[in-house]
Amino acid sequence: MSSENQVKSINDKMADERQRFIDSQPTDEEMTEKIIGHLREIYDPELPVNVYDLGLIYNIDTWTDEVSMMKKCKITMTLTSATCSFSQVIIDLVKSIAARQEGLEDIDVEIVFDPPWGQDSMTDDAKLAMGLL
Repeated sequence: MSSENQVKSINDKMADERQRFIDSQPTDEEMTEKIIGHLREIYDPELPVNVYDLGLIYNIDTWTDEVSMMKKCKITMTLTSATCSFSQVIIDLVKSIAARQEGLEDIDVEIVFDPPWGQDSMTDDAKLAMGLL
C-alpha cells in the first residue's frame, strides 16, 4: 500500500470515527430538554420553586461546537430581584450543569433584567406551590 493510500485510509477511518461520535450524541433539542431537567432541580433558596418553573429562564440556546463536537449552551435568565442575595449561588448552580451532563462542554449564563421578572412568568405549578392559585 502506498503512503498516499495509507494517509487516505487513516483519514477515512478518522472521518468514520468522527461521524460515529456525532451520531451517538444527543441532538441540540434533546440536550436542551436535558438541561431543562437539570434546571428544574435548582431551587431559589428563598422560594419553594425551581428556577425554570419560577420563570427565571428566558432562553436556552444549545449548539454543537465545530471543533470539540460537544454541546455548548447559552442560557439567558433573570433573577427575582437585582439585589437577590443568592444570585451568585443560583448562577453557579446553573453553570455547574455542564459538569453533571455528559456531552455538555460549557454553559454560558447571561443575566438580564429586561424584561423584569414578574409572577406572570411562573408556571401554574409554581403559582400553586407559592399559594398564588
